[in-house]
Amino acid sequence: MVGAGDEPGGRRSAQPDRTVAKDALTYEDLLKIVELVKSSPQFSEFRLKVGEIELHLRRKREGGPAPESTEAIAAAGTAVSEAGPDVRAGERAWPEHWSIVRSPMVGTFYRAPAPGERPFVETGQLVEAETTVCIIEVMKLMNSIPAAARGVVREILVADAQAVQYGQPLIVVEPQ
Repeated sequence: MVGAGDEPGGRRSAQPDRTVAKDALTYEDLLKIVELVKSSPQFSEFRLKVGEIELHLRRKREGGPAPESTEAIAAAGTAVSEAGPDVRAGERAWPEHWSIVRSPMVGTFYRAPAPGERPFVETGQLVEAETTVCIIEVMKLMNSIPAAARGVVREILVADAQAVQYGQPLIVVEPQ
């Protein structure tokens, strides 16, 4: 029997096994793939399917009217756009010393730990750096997001259950 990476006759090939287990692709892996494709000019389109996860990346054609877009398509068929950490179009300005809690991933923003429960924070509330201010759900995984600075919550910029982008401002904290 010839195994992965084996050649007939029982010898090991110099090529490593490049297969990926169905559940082995992480969100961080997807971000690395997105960044690699975005930084490689030879790619105009890229598709990857691992288990129930499908990734489709398409680069804007030269002179085309559409902006560069990246789509990650999950098992449920939900498409989400990945703008990238350096894209901040139309972002408001706050005092420089204020702390902006940004989404560390593409997902769904939740203000409370469960439907019908009290929100993690309210405007005007004093928070510690480690205080959970929201949850971002990605593919049924709930990710707690901390305030990252001690201070007073000045603005909550996203509605409950709204889709958010990577790097999108979520909550504004005035440090104390």
